[in-house]
Amino acid sequence: MNRRYRRTIIAGNWKMNKTPAEARKLVEELKPVIAKAKWCEVVLCVPFVDIPIVVRLLKDTRVAVGAQNLHQDESGAFTGEVSGAMLKGAGCKYVIVGHSERRQYVGETDALVSEKVRAALDAGLRPIVCVGESLPQREMGITKDLVTLQVKTALTGIGVDQLKKIVFAYEPIWAIGTGKTATAEQAAEVCEHIRTVIRKIYGARPARSVTIQYGGSMNAENSEELLSMLDVDGGLIGGASLKAKDFIAIVNAANQ
Repeated sequence: MNRRYRRTIIAGNWKMNKTPAEARKLVEELKPVIAKAKWCEVVLCVPFVDIPIVVRLLKDTRVAVGAQNLHQDESGAFTGEVSGAMLKGAGCKYVIVGHSERRQYVGETDALVSEKVRAALDAGLRPIVCVGESLPQREMGITKDLVTLQVKTALTGIGVDQLKKIVFAYEPIWAIGTGKTATAEQAAEVCEHIRTVIRKIYGARPARSVTIQYGGSMNAENSEELLSMLDVDGGLIGGASLKAKDFIAIVNAANQ
């Protein structure tokens, strides 16, 4: 982490877990600790149905609420979809864009992710843009090429003033929900590469202000080591965000 230039952000991604009643219970366990985090920002990215209750429970705290997806259009005949304006109006400050599970199961392309990034920014939301490679792609040695394409496409049409509102999350697909984790060195290498790609587009000063998270099975045991890496500015936490004790441990590691 490098707090001199950028903020550290720990974001929990609940995925398709927790009913509103279960969400209340978890937030009530988390709130006494995570609301006091001083040196890192904490975000809870929750299912759409949980947003109202989580926003209400976290009112008057520094903990932000995020969504896990948005539609690229402002409104229209898109049954089952939710727009950025709707999320903003519901109290969200962040939204995850291009998570690997959306890419894999729903067929989201790099071009669509780019549209959603712009939609999030237009709505006043901060997008957490996910990039990363599969195990076969890593074994082929094309991780950096793939991540470069994903980052450049996501930033298409984005000005330098908008760049500072974007968070990137490096999530090696082979380490999501598998219990496998990239080594601290592997995570740092790709996070550094993401910053290099941004620097080549926007220059050194804007690039060093961008928060880049690691998002592949960060947990209570490995978070301190991962967060000690210079270009790892936080985490996008999946399974561990559903367990109060584990998520609190990660927030505490980032808050040192």
